[in-house]
Amino acid sequence: MPTRWVLHVKREDKQTFNVLDHVLVPRHILLTREEAEELLKRYHVKPHQLPYIKVSDPAAKAIGAKPGDVVKIVRRSPTAGEAVAYRYVVEE
Repeated sequence: MPTRWVLHVKREDKQTFNVLDHVLVPRHILLTREEAEELLKRYHVKPHQLPYIKVSDPAAKAIGAKPGDVVKIVRRSPTAGEAVAYRYVVEE
């Protein structure tokens, strides 16, 4: 009787840890549509004028960002206390 081999393939689509819990990763906050519209009006910009973050970015994946969303990133700063940046989520 011939030997039969079975190969099991496992995809690693899910992260094995939460990247947002790492000490070097700043806080990422997904803005609601209303918050994003208010932000764009306040700064008189269009979404494509914001810096980009790819939908494949580990932090964007962790918060469930989709193309067209706006992400608020809050970093600790030794001089300013907190530095806030905004990113527009784009496809690859």
